[in-house]
Amino acid sequence: MTTHPLLERITIEAGKCGGRPCIRGLRLRVKDVLDLLSNGASHAEILEDFPELEEDDIRATLAWAAAQANHRVMLAA
Repeated sequence: MTTHPLLERITIEAGKCGGRPCIRGLRLRVKDVLDLLSNGASHAEILEDFPELEEDDIRATLAWAAAQANHRVMLAA
């Protein structure tokens, strides 16, 4: 299994944001960016509102979400 290189931008630190996945050690959670995207914010709008972010950070959040969705589903017999 290969790991997407952008996933290196996603960090998890026990003492930061409750141990939730963040972007590059910033106090900006992956979920926050995903929420913005799901509510219709464009990449340009997000980058304008959060100048510390880079385009690859947004792409990394999407890669992280895709990786989370790729798990085995157990069906009840």
